[in-house]
Amino acid sequence: MNRKLRDFLLMTGGTILVSIGLYYFKMPNHFSTGGVSGISIILGALIPGLSTGSINFIVNMLLLLLGFLTFGKGFGAKTAYASVLMSSIVWILERVQPMNAPFTDEPLLELFFAVGLPSVGSAILFNIGASTGGTDIVAMIVKKYSSVDIGKALFLSDCVIVIAACFVFGMQTGLFSIMGLVLKTLVVDMVIESINLSKFFTIITDSPEPIAQYIHETLKRGATIEVAEGSYSHKKRYIILTATRRHQAVALRAFARQVDPHSFIMITNSSEIVGKGFSEH
Repeated sequence: MNRKLRDFLLMTGGTILVSIGLYYFKMPNHFSTGGVSGISIILGALIPGLSTGSINFIVNMLLLLLGFLTFGKGFGAKTAYASVLMSSIVWILERVQPMNAPFTDEPLLELFFAVGLPSVGSAILFNIGASTGGTDIVAMIVKKYSSVDIGKALFLSDCVIVIAACFVFGMQTGLFSIMGLVLKTLVVDMVIESINLSKFFTIITDSPEPIAQYIHETLKRGATIEVAEGSYSHKKRYIILTATRRHQAVALRAFARQVDPHSFIMITNSSEIVGKGFSEH
């Protein structure tokens, strides 16, 4: 129950970040960095009488319906929730607080927020197995019925959208959109890796018991102990293998050195650990 509540709060927070970045920074500056939001921004400029938020809502709901028709009840509830929430927030903001112009006259500054906020929000969603729908739903459908490389197909479609932005909004906005597309990919990967970053310990020691006890009782982690032999001295030693969160790593390192000043410790960054106490996805 706690995990479901945690995922729900993360999903809601991530979706709000995506919505804020889209409405307050992407839409007023016409940054079309791909996906349904990019299509909506372009169509909003070309179709009189229909706002960008309305187009975004309509397209996302149609894709969501298509997802349910294709996958049935197996279609992701998390993606459905995030997609409806994001489209609704943008649609409501458009009516409650219309944005007739960007916040500032610094497009590069606004681009950082237009890319950063949705990227962090998307990374949070991806990390719990959700997304805001849109072209992700198209990718799921294409993957089901063909052997097309989804990553390349989505990247090509995003390229088409940013090129179209060059013709619709001018070269300056188009180039900002291209820059935003590149940054978006990099930032999402960096944030996901940062969220999941853990420390993997390989501790070679003569005193495994107190270190293992500290790992179990203080850090609330598990560990594996292996018996080894030094290649030079042929002395019997022990290898402790364990994984911790970043904030626990400093404490374990200090304790291991305190117990055995001659211990040999190797600490490795791990971008993802799947299992009890870490990611269950």
